[in-house]
Amino acid sequence: MTIHFPKKVTIIEVGPRDGLQNESVFIPTEIKKRFIQKLQASGIKEMEITSFVSPKWVPQMRDALDIVANCLDERIRSIVLAPNRIGIDRVSSTKCKAIAVFLGVSNQFNQKNINMTTHEAIAELSPMITELKEKGFFVRACISTAFYCPYEGRVEEDATIQLCQTFASAGVDELSVADTIGMAAPHESYSLYSKLVRHFPTILLSAHFHDTRGMALTNVFAALQAGITRFDASAGGIGGCPFAPGASGNVATEDVVYMLERMGIQTGVKLSLLVEAINIIAPHLSKPINSSYFNLQK
Repeated sequence: MTIHFPKKVTIIEVGPRDGLQNESVFIPTEIKKRFIQKLQASGIKEMEITSFVSPKWVPQMRDALDIVANCLDERIRSIVLAPNRIGIDRVSSTKCKAIAVFLGVSNQFNQKNINMTTHEAIAELSPMITELKEKGFFVRACISTAFYCPYEGRVEEDATIQLCQTFASAGVDELSVADTIGMAAPHESYSLYSKLVRHFPTILLSAHFHDTRGMALTNVFAALQAGITRFDASAGGIGGCPFAPGASGNVATEDVVYMLERMGIQTGVKLSLLVEAINIIAPHLSKPINSSYFNLQK
């Protein structure tokens, strides 16, 4: 059987937001700016740069306004996470025109995270998404616990597809579907993403993997086979959801780029500049860099 891979893949860099949000010691804002600017220089065209969340719950993001004011680049889609009305209103007061919202498929995950059931949360988010689209925003919906939940275990594919359909009906531009705690196996990734590609042919679809059990790259490969051409990744493999026990770092951007380029798939990202970006942020992190490519450059 001949496998047809895409000629080009888009990397959505999530290190500045998803990568840093779990760091307990505040990283100086100027370091974050340098990190983001070097990532922009590397050829990354889409990036989650920060989030407008409560500094009480995610203190690392308390400098979000400063980051947005200094790191927007008209050549790049700069995305800001805004989980609720307060966050969305704060983003609306800036020049940023791309917003990410998030919701877990799992009820227990949402109740522990945002004190709402999945149904309650989507009922609140849907009219806000409609409003954002009317104002010309790009809206990205991040679907957490699409495969497994740290509280409920295995999540049924139909439940994930149903939530994605609800967001699609609300008018989102993109669905980023995540293996939040890194438990998905490649056959599970292939199965779900194949169905998503068939169900949502007109919406941007991105795959988001964590490397908790060392299977992130194999899951990227499986998603490629399923027809996915967009992947979230974090420079240095940094990250981990503060509300999902067991969620270690994201798949490393440089490992994904290296694999894809070796396969003849274009990413437009320069590995040498990714390494420079990681060298900026690495001294300020609480954990070592989780990246095969980066660690081989030492």
